[in-house]
Amino acid sequence: MTLTFKRAITPGVLAASLVSSTLLPIKPAAADQNIWRDIGIGAGVGAASSAITRHKVVPNIINGAAAGAAVNQSRDLTTKKGQRPDFLRDAAVGAGTGAAVGSVTNRRHAVRNTANGAAVGAVINILTPKPRR
Repeated sequence: MTLTFKRAITPGVLAASLVSSTLLPIKPAAADQNIWRDIGIGAGVGAASSAITRHKVVPNIINGAAAGAAVNQSRDLTTKKGQRPDFLRDAAVGAGTGAAVGSVTNRRHAVRNTANGAAVGAVINILTPKPRR
């Protein structure tokens, strides 16, 4: 092959091999169709818990919304099709997320943040008991 031919063909072959080997097998990142519902439930539970305990509303809403999103993704990754989501797993994921987000937004009340997240997971499990499709 001549040097000119190599210079003309090699970049195209290289680009095609990179695209076919890296981009084609990637599954697009897609959220569950119910993620906004779970974020809304989490925010509602956060607002309700702040009204009950008479503490700051915004950190509890942020905490609840994050816990709702985490519970949604946890259900999507761990629940097999046709099975009902596990109550304890939802509550544990909510509690862990509540503690993590609470350490950023409301650092002094770790137990309250954990309880708020666990309540979000439990409420989501109670309100959406249907098996995963």
